[in-house]
Amino acid sequence: MLEIPRKVAFYTLGCKLNFTETAALMRQCSERGFLCVPFGEPADYVVINTCSVTHTADKKSRQAIAKAIKTGGKIIVTGCYAQLRPEEFTTVKNIVLITGMAGKEKIIDYLYFLEKGEIKEGTMMHSSIPDTFFPAHSLHERTRAFLKVQDGCDYHCAYCTVPLARGKSRNPFIRELVDRVKEIAAHGLKEIVLTGVNTGDFGKTTGETFYELLQQLIKVDGIERYRISSIEPELLTEQIVVLVAETDRIAHHFHLPLQSGSNRILALMQRRYNKELYASRIHMIKKYLPYASVGADVIVGFPGETDKDFQETFEFVKKEDISYLHVFPYSERPGTKAASMPDKVPYAEKEARAEELLKLSVQKKKAFYLKNVGRMEKVIFEKKYHKGKMIGFTSNYIEVGSPFNNAFIGKITPVKLIGVRENGLMEADITGITGDV
Repeated sequence: MLEIPRKVAFYTLGCKLNFTETAALMRQCSERGFLCVPFGEPADYVVINTCSVTHTADKKSRQAIAKAIKTGGKIIVTGCYAQLRPEEFTTVKNIVLITGMAGKEKIIDYLYFLEKGEIKEGTMMHSSIPDTFFPAHSLHERTRAFLKVQDGCDYHCAYCTVPLARGKSRNPFIRELVDRVKEIAAHGLKEIVLTGVNTGDFGKTTGETFYELLQQLIKVDGIERYRISSIEPELLTEQIVVLVAETDRIAHHFHLPLQSGSNRILALMQRRYNKELYASRIHMIKKYLPYASVGADVIVGFPGETDKDFQETFEFVKKEDISYLHVFPYSERPGTKAASMPDKVPYAEKEARAEELLKLSVQKKKAFYLKNVGRMEKVIFEKKYHKGKMIGFTSNYIEVGSPFNNAFIGKITPVKLIGVRENGLMEADITGITGDV
């Protein structure tokens, strides 16, 4: 423990996995005698957990560092950007330590050594691609936790740097995750989001499966609901879907990355499925769970994507029972196969295609919400407001608003879905269940 606590601020960019790992670092920070303070306030040290999935992520990482410099604290840079291109930070003012992904879990040790003068400022603790598992979970307000169950990826999609930054697919044993879930349950949280780089690939290093993990997690007392953050379509088995249908403890919500509705572009991307397989997964989900939400990621403007390819994607999404989209204009990443591909799509065309899909996403989401009007669902309300309403999500990922009542926060509440507001929220009626609120 430190004799005089030093203030440490954290700033995180990118995926839920990054945020989950930062949460673990913040707990370690307090345990080692440091004092965590909000980013932007004066601090002795500032830890920037960077992302490098797109050009925009790089830019936001640099902007966060620039803001941290203004506070005068000593800066530690970690995360994917620091792993992939550490040399970009070696001459930046105030940066005293650069560590890649393999060193992220040791950051609090490094802070302690910096404070004791056992590490020289300006050190680059960069190492090879990580090959160990950094256990982490985050606690979000009073309702939800994020649990890291897997890291790394053995896929080598043509556009992606994640395998270069995070290494091969790996995971802890199920028994270790069960223990961590019990710890989360002891805090009174009711929902856990299962996160990873390639979540469905769980078990690669332990001889277990993602299905077996789900089987064991739903046996833990105290957790009302698990939500699968994302799963590759070819890794979603009928066995998993049936399990979700048979229990009310796994959210009826599947996020399946699509990336393109053109088989030609999927092949160029080096994805491991075609659109026919993807469609079969949607049909399988709807067979067992007709009101389940199915979300999709789509990349537009991948090198070589023609107007015809884009129209194939648009028509595929329009036809299939997809509930919403996350749309990303293709961003060239150094070190990837796609970076050297010909037939680059102009920026303006990428933006126009993204806009078309985003408009379609709004229509799909509204249609999905309307399909659910009149149904009973269970909501975990969060302590956040929207024009006097508390907000929560149903099992099938419908965002619900209802007049605020603190008694419902963090609890599973049965509601009747009664209508879709202009702002996109689903209105929920709980008066017939609990009395007027």
